[in-house]
Amino acid sequence: MRILITGGAGFIGSHLSETLLQEGHQVTVIDNLSTGKLTNIDHLQMNSKFKMIIGSILDKSSLDDLIVNCDEIYHLAAAVGVSYIINNPLLSLQTNIIGSENILELANKYKKKVLLASSSEVYGKSDKIPFREDDDRVLGSTSISRWGYACSKAIDEFMALAYYREKKLPVIIVRFFNTVGPRQSSQYGMVIPKFMRAALLNHPIIIHGTGEQSRCFADVADIVRGITALMKEPRAIGQIFNIGTIEEISINDLAKKIKKLVKSKSKIEHIPYETAYEQGFEDMHRRMPDLTKIKEFIGYHPHYGLEQILERVKKHYEN
Repeated sequence: MRILITGGAGFIGSHLSETLLQEGHQVTVIDNLSTGKLTNIDHLQMNSKFKMIIGSILDKSSLDDLIVNCDEIYHLAAAVGVSYIINNPLLSLQTNIIGSENILELANKYKKKVLLASSSEVYGKSDKIPFREDDDRVLGSTSISRWGYACSKAIDEFMALAYYREKKLPVIIVRFFNTVGPRQSSQYGMVIPKFMRAALLNHPIIIHGTGEQSRCFADVADIVRGITALMKEPRAIGQIFNIGTIEEISINDLAKKIKKLVKSKSKIEHIPYETAYEQGFEDMHRRMPDLTKIKEFIGYHPHYGLEQILERVKKHYEN
């Protein structure tokens, strides 16, 4: 099968490319390298079934040739990372909304199946835990940049479902919850690589806010296994799925666990959100997915626990 991955030089996209090549598919990647890296896919370049295109999903003309010649699309390209989104608010909105519209319009033109990567950010600051796919969303003021990102991903979902309902375009929507693992960059505020790198260098481990906020971290290998299984499941078309894990840990405890794992001398320090990001920045206290639906459809369950994930990330940084 001929598969197109937007954002394929990114963290998740590079792991997805590996898996699909191992399954014998032809894989074409398009990435503008704003947050993706060529080093993520260097080891794939010698594979005759792999092709890398440096380009933007905002360039509709270049997308047309790629989409007409593929069978399926994994649309992962997006603005990612809280730091990147706050520093590039306009480009983040354009990438997520206009870029996704381009993908969906051309996918519909040629009737190609699309898996759309969405985010747990769409749930906003709801305190109804765990988050279920049909839950109401609770968002903050339009003056806070991060809620623009949440809205942009929700608009992507609305557009995808509209194409499905009106045009019968086969689409699957997946909401990612804190995907982590080898090759994830610390550059855009991703917490595990950021903490791991600091701990290995004995630099201060910087926590934003009180550190009592908690998250559930899923290994990229489990996420890739889940999304490829959804793409093969006919009943998944037209549906929204959470994907991740329900193993929860506070950011304070995560920092302590990483420090202990690498026998680091790092100090753990806290700084206010306003210092790290912007005035009025809001965060979610907890973010946990309800995985009932994805378990029912594909029997999904994570293979990696947090201890194993941290070992994998540690080994990656040590290498």
